[in-house]
Amino acid sequence: MIVVGGHAIGDADLAWRFSRSSGPGGQHVNTADTRVQLTFDLAGSDAFPEHLKQRMLTRLDDQIVIVASEYRSQLRNRRAAEERLVTMLEKAMKPPPPRRVPTKPSRGAKQRRITQKKQRSETKRLRGRPTD
Repeated sequence: MIVVGGHAIGDADLAWRFSRSSGPGGQHVNTADTRVQLTFDLAGSDAFPEHLKQRMLTRLDDQIVIVASEYRSQLRNRRAAEERLVTMLEKAMKPPPPRRVPTKPSRGAKQRRITQKKQRSETKRLRGRPTD
């Protein structure tokens, strides 16, 4: 069972597959099934309330597949896949950020900008060739 944001995902909702992993491990990788593939059917799960599930489905696919093969141990790869699933689901269930309220520059900010532009223009004009 995995807990995501106070909601428990049961073992029945998770599908695990194991296979041989490439990468470091020497002869061990040729015999042990250390690569882990975790599949979670978000659309078919009842672990989340409907409004959260809809928010998550707009940001994620119906089926979430996570592959972990960075460790030599199947157990560590299982934990890594679970952590990635939790991180992904927590990120997807966050509410959207508040809308930005467009603002206009203040009168003082406009005046300072114009003054700086005039000063810069004058500086560049003085760098030119003197006229006699």
